[in-house]
Amino acid sequence: MPGSPHDAVAGLLETMGPLTGLEITREIDADSLLVWKACATSPALRLRAFGRRYLRLDRSVEGYARLSPSILREFFTYSVVGLAGDEGRLDARCAELAARIRGISGAKLALARQTSDEVVAELGGGLPPEHRLCFIIAGDIVYDMAHDVPRPERSTGKLVRGSDIDIVVVVDDAMPDAAMRALDERIYQKKYRLLITPAVREEIDYKVKRLEVVRGQARFDDFKKMVAMKILHEGVLLYGSEELFGVIKGIVREEGVVEKLGDLERRAIAARREAEAAILGGSLDKETIRRQHLFYSADEFEEFE
Repeated sequence: MPGSPHDAVAGLLETMGPLTGLEITREIDADSLLVWKACATSPALRLRAFGRRYLRLDRSVEGYARLSPSILREFFTYSVVGLAGDEGRLDARCAELAARIRGISGAKLALARQTSDEVVAELGGGLPPEHRLCFIIAGDIVYDMAHDVPRPERSTGKLVRGSDIDIVVVVDDAMPDAAMRALDERIYQKKYRLLITPAVREEIDYKVKRLEVVRGQARFDDFKKMVAMKILHEGVLLYGSEELFGVIKGIVREEGVVEKLGDLERRAIAARREAEAAILGGSLDKETIRRQHLFYSADEFEEFE
């Protein structure tokens, strides 16, 4: 690549106008870390993120708390780079892409709701009407931050359309085991069909559990319980009993989970600030950045490598 990354990006933007980080790296043959640093530090360029950052729990990170999207995901998908003095077009491109991201989130939410409705309808009498259940959706979708950038699905390696659809189904403690198994099997069938249908290629990640499991997870004393509680804290009711959903949210509040998650989010914000400053300051080599998952997360390794 001739010249510096700053000059290469500036030349590209003069020709093509404001671009996302992913669009830039598709046009310029350079390391994505160097391109991001150039966009973030050059006085001739303006790097602007849209959307929001939120807490993600990651076993590979010290203290488990990091912000999502990662630095690289934010640069690729949720940021626009323009030339200094071209703020009007930069603002317009950010607004256009933010609206698109909201549309993707809405479409995935609609698919999740449709899937939940179909599961219950197809089971018919397999779910005793006197027992309560609720389908809860969480993850990128509830933050209006879902994307459709192709990525490999973890178990098969097949490409799926961006953000997965995280669903938790909570049932009351008296739900018969046979009914729970039928529910789990029906959701799995839907998951498989959505994954293999070429026109869809969506990934559903789901759990089915009793309310008593939720009570135990509210102890928040290991990584899996922390993740489960974060999902229920941020979760939105898709289908089912509003009463049971209220009980679940009450457990989250009464056990102090909201405050614990707030503390983790504050730590994640501070860690991101420190990571960005260290990377931009040049005090870390590329291997350290990779090993500590400072630029992108461990579960994005396959996608970004």
